[in-house]
Amino acid sequence: MAKDIFTRRGERAAHPDSVAVIGLGRFGGSLALELEAQGTEVLGIDSSEEIVQSYNGRLAHVVRADSTKEEVLRQLSVHEFDRAVVGIGSDLEASILTTSRLLTFKHPEIWAKAISEPHAEILGQLGVQHVIRPEHDMGRRVAHLVRGSILDYVEFEDDFVMVRTQPPSDARDRPLGVLGLRDKYGITIVAVKRPGGTWQHTTAQTVLYDDDQIIVQGTKNLAERFSSRP
Repeated sequence: MAKDIFTRRGERAAHPDSVAVIGLGRFGGSLALELEAQGTEVLGIDSSEEIVQSYNGRLAHVVRADSTKEEVLRQLSVHEFDRAVVGIGSDLEASILTTSRLLTFKHPEIWAKAISEPHAEILGQLGVQHVIRPEHDMGRRVAHLVRGSILDYVEFEDDFVMVRTQPPSDARDRPLGVLGLRDKYGITIVAVKRPGGTWQHTTAQTVLYDDDQIIVQGTKNLAERFSSRP
């Protein structure tokens, strides 16, 4: 139950590494379970008794509560957490109200799920620094994979990406230090994985072969253009 993480008035209720996850649907529930699997203490909150019951025994701390009410969040000591994730997606009003309540606290740092562009815009206008759009982001990522030349794709801010792919022909069979790939293509190959091996950092002496996998970093256009080379 959630109660055993609370403390007497005047004491900190949440450990520094703990996270409050509000909304235990597909996104929030998966996130909460993964955080706990990685050793992070999680307080799971949802308004549905059925959903809360489904996480009993799976999450150490889970409680049914109305997260749109500031007094309820305070009773649950959410204001003592350093981090909170608002995973509510289907009820826009509850998502916005919950986020607004959290923003009145000094803590926590907030990640909030958005299900549409207007939803994301409202969350940003409220002052949420970390707006998550899982379906949108996954769709963009899968689009890059479907094109065939990219095995995996991670996009960061400022148009910067890391791409897992295979080395094109002009990046093989000679040490990276003599190829001048950064000058030619504006990218850097930062890691390589041989068949049956593990990921290793590259050096100027690293030689790539056609059955290797590599991690390419650079701006989106340049990294994709390099990865599509034959």
